[in-house]
Amino acid sequence: MHAVIQTPPTALAGVGRNVIFRTRGNAHGPVVRMVSPSDVGEMIKPFVFLDLIDTQEAIGQQGFGWHPHSGIATLTLAMEGQGRFAESIGHEGTMVAGDIEWLSAGRGVWHSGFAMPPIKAFQLWVALPPGRELAPAFSQHLSADDIPSDGPARVLLGRSGEAVSPIDAPAGVNYFVVQLKAGQRWTCQPPRDYRVGWIAVMDGSLRTPDPVDKGELAVFDQSDEAIEFEAVTDARFVLGTAIPHPHDLHLGYYSVHTSPAALIEGEREIARIGRELRAKGVVR
Repeated sequence: MHAVIQTPPTALAGVGRNVIFRTRGNAHGPVVRMVSPSDVGEMIKPFVFLDLIDTQEAIGQQGFGWHPHSGIATLTLAMEGQGRFAESIGHEGTMVAGDIEWLSAGRGVWHSGFAMPPIKAFQLWVALPPGRELAPAFSQHLSADDIPSDGPARVLLGRSGEAVSPIDAPAGVNYFVVQLKAGQRWTCQPPRDYRVGWIAVMDGSLRTPDPVDKGELAVFDQSDEAIEFEAVTDARFVLGTAIPHPHDLHLGYYSVHTSPAALIEGEREIARIGRELRAKGVVR
């Protein structure tokens, strides 16, 4: 259940979850890495990477050239701008503001992309459970009209109220993009055992009840309590909640798996696909 209430800007009650960690990430050109599995990703897994992109620059081969993944799924959310993508499984297309692209890498996949400015986007990586981390790769592209909403929340993964995402994501993961007007309040009550919770703000500022501003990622304490928001200014942000990922993270350069054996298998497969792409002249 999620509720939206228009209220004057008075103090929040202070019940619910509190912020226990915040970061502005590390910038690499136009891409800000907010979460990595070796730092914040350990706190909020299954969410293991998050990139924020807010730039007037085009992003092409240097930023999103052909590269592989295994053991994870990526969710690309285009908030402004337009671009195109291609995947080694034969899926390619264009993205415009409001679209999302889900790529479940499974045992291995390569992909590439190009984006035209102005660009505002988030790219999330989700660690896959053992039953999916070595499954065949697949992808789903949804336009803005295909994404269900519950009040101010567009449901990218999982469920909010009666709004259920059509993305075939692992169970136990919710991911929303939320837009609030200044002074508007919203309460998110995740399902029981969805103890992981975090937000990243693209525009504006919020109170949760602690302030969280543009360009910040905030992690909430793990509990079954609700998460309360009030927009100080007009704000857009993403929110992730999940059942904690119970597995250790075994990391390769482009891979995240639940065991050393699965990591070896995933890296073997992405190497094989890489050889095929080079033989076709797709990758140099």
